[in-house]
Amino acid sequence: MKKRRSYFACFLWMMFYCIWQTGCADGLLDEIPRDFVFGGETSEEVVDAVVSPVPAAEEEQVPAVCFLMEEAFPYAYETLNETEQIWYRDIEQVLGSFGSQVRLSQAGLSGGLSDTDINKIFQCVLSDHPELFYVEGYSYVKYARGEKLTAVEFSGTYNVDLDTAVARKEEIEAASEEILSGISRDAADYDKVKYVYETLIRSTDYDLDAPDNQNIYSVFVQHLSVCQGYAKATQYLLNRLNVPCTLVLGTVETGEGHAWNLVEVDGEYYYLDTTWGDVSYRTEDLSSEETLYPGEEDETLFMPEINYDYLNVTTEELLRTHSIGGEIPMPLCDADTANYYVREGALFTGYDRVQMEALFQKAIETGQGDITIKCVDAVSYKEVLTALIEEQEIFDYLAGEESRVAYAQNEKQHSLTFWVTNE
Repeated sequence: MKKRRSYFACFLWMMFYCIWQTGCADGLLDEIPRDFVFGGETSEEVVDAVVSPVPAAEEEQVPAVCFLMEEAFPYAYETLNETEQIWYRDIEQVLGSFGSQVRLSQAGLSGGLSDTDINKIFQCVLSDHPELFYVEGYSYVKYARGEKLTAVEFSGTYNVDLDTAVARKEEIEAASEEILSGISRDAADYDKVKYVYETLIRSTDYDLDAPDNQNIYSVFVQHLSVCQGYAKATQYLLNRLNVPCTLVLGTVETGEGHAWNLVEVDGEYYYLDTTWGDVSYRTEDLSSEETLYPGEEDETLFMPEINYDYLNVTTEELLRTHSIGGEIPMPLCDADTANYYVREGALFTGYDRVQMEALFQKAIETGQGDITIKCVDAVSYKEVLTALIEEQEIFDYLAGEESRVAYAQNEKQHSLTFWVTNE
């Protein structure tokens, strides 16, 4: 009779559950809340029997459904080392196929990875894949023999069932196709970014109570969302237009969690914040709008929908109001060629009447209802503000003697927005 060797082997069951929070104000990601650990005495044969039936991600498997889009820009993936990239691909496939209970590749364990690496890699996958709208978090079970980790079984956790996810995927694709039909795939990168920025702002209302507001379904189907919904929708559309774009997590000056984008335009990186481009969300940044027309009292007026202060900005500009956080390192953005104000001829180094006249004339010819200008510093901002507002030279650039002009100012960004009103 074969002698059976008994020893103490630790069977660890550790579940991590990450939930993407609703609302920018409460933070975007809840850190791992708890661990569950169970130990017990068992034989080597029992431990092997527990581990072996779990399907391995490294084995060839054909998923029944795949939600991953080919155009996804792997920015976060490329920040990982080669070993981390192994588990990134495993987790990507599990989440993209609505999977669960899949063993992560042994090559990752052999390369030194452990369960403590899962959270970072999971966040990288979600940062690169806005199309994984149904992913709420993850759980995992780890197996050990003694103190040696022998296997990790990974599962996605989802906010809807598979049938609902498939139906919502079709709704998202139909809505996004309608949006994308409005811009040529051959358009310049800048034009694509500006189009997506403007279109999402015009079609989406900021609402902390909106359902599904941390994912793209809220934007494309419900048209109500918060910062992460705006940012992921921006990323989704630009990726489909073959413009490299990824998600950025951090905080803003109030300390609230926030999400925005990093975008590549003509080989240079810029920051893009579609949420803060929505004037209805950032009105507290602007002075109360005023109306210029002698002899009558001011009225409460509706402002233009779009604020261009956050369309392709540098790191220096961004850091005036934002702080970059998250697991993923971000580059220094110092190019300004594709900045909205530079590209549109609306960046002023001082009060230049010729430049101002050309800008307003272009707006009149194209039927543009509002004009935003930006100054390079506080000195030039004061100079322009004094000439246009205090001395009311704004009327020199408008067609029609009876024009009434409303304006709003953003002192932090050194910008002014004007629009003509007949109310």
